[in-house]
Amino acid sequence: MAREQKKEPVGIPKGKLPASAEQLLDELVIGPMTPEAVQDTFMLLKKAIIERALGAELGHHLGYGSGQVRPEQSTNQRNGSSAKTVLTDAGPVRLDIPRDRDGSFAPILIPKHERRFTGFDDKIVAMYARGMSVREIRAFLAEQYGTDVSPDFISSVTDEVMDEVAVWQNRALEPMYPVVFFDALRVKIRDEGVVRNKAVYMALGVLADGTREILGLWIESTEGAKFWMRVFNELKTRGVQDILIAVTDGLKGMPTALETVFPATTLQTCIVHLVRNSLSYAGWKDRRTLASALRPIYTATNAETAQQALQAFARSPWGLKYPMIAPAWHNAWDQVIPFFIFPPDIRRIIYTTNAIESVNAQLRKIIKTRGQFPTNEAAIKLLWLAIRNITVKWGRATHYWTAAMQQFAILYEERFTRTSQYLDTLAGKQ
Repeated sequence: MAREQKKEPVGIPKGKLPASAEQLLDELVIGPMTPEAVQDTFMLLKKAIIERALGAELGHHLGYGSGQVRPEQSTNQRNGSSAKTVLTDAGPVRLDIPRDRDGSFAPILIPKHERRFTGFDDKIVAMYARGMSVREIRAFLAEQYGTDVSPDFISSVTDEVMDEVAVWQNRALEPMYPVVFFDALRVKIRDEGVVRNKAVYMALGVLADGTREILGLWIESTEGAKFWMRVFNELKTRGVQDILIAVTDGLKGMPTALETVFPATTLQTCIVHLVRNSLSYAGWKDRRTLASALRPIYTATNAETAQQALQAFARSPWGLKYPMIAPAWHNAWDQVIPFFIFPPDIRRIIYTTNAIESVNAQLRKIIKTRGQFPTNEAAIKLLWLAIRNITVKWGRATHYWTAAMQQFAILYEERFTRTSQYLDTLAGKQ
């Protein structure tokens, strides 16, 4: 097989730029340049372009351009400039901001009292969303750009996203979700001077077309029926009329609250969690064989056969060696048996909460270096920013969805098809 030729970097071919830009480049680049020289030249160009744009803004405000004769009816005119250092995504730039005589000029490009140019805030927020602490962001800005900013400044920049968080947390949701996964992530948050281990609960919904979205985040020290009642009522207020299947890992108080707010919803315990919890009782050398012994329970064709497999396991050598496993399955059996009424195509979807656990695993990597958060809002802010980065790649339907969708339409009939038809109608209008 022929070796693939190395591709050259793609750039702007000579001649594609305006003649004036080509001439400028010929004047600026007269020979080999060091990285420092390129950076210095870039900053000078940035300063010149910003100042020229500000001058054009002032000309528009006054009604005549620089070098032109002032109209007789105009009483205002240019009045020199004032120096101002502005933080940009490439470092601090010292600018000469043009002024007018009567002080009515209010620049749009860099508003009055603004010390940051477009892009600088985005860079700070991007670093924060990737788990960098305020101290690490300060150090990075000082090292890369020679810019010393205060912790309060960085906090104020990241706090500006809280308005977006509030909009996201209260946005309208779809009327029906075939499957919603619920899971929790533990974080340390300072509360009234004491660091508490709190749970951040997350809901991940699968839409009728198989795509996914995070429905919301909720923080609570202890879970219970009252907490879940509040969550479900919030979802209902935001437009959710029906959830076909809710998949959880034995979250306390959820069955009672779900029965009250969404009585038609099927509550399903995550089978993988049950298996993992069962394996946690055994040593590493026994786990593979123990997993094989448990497999006949959750791969049974129906609930009756599964019950028989569980009883057989309890009497088996593995069940006798680990007598705590069978009772754990019995205790969760009411939330296990719905699994067996579904065909294999739907079982693949609800068998595990891996979809939401994958999100939580990525979030844990981001928060593990934080230690603790000063407030609930600080925790939500970082988690939301991280979720925004994670979900930007989402868009395709979940695996096996085409086959599962057909089964949902048969099992749930109008509860599923009404929303599907609504989505088809919207797609036809686009």
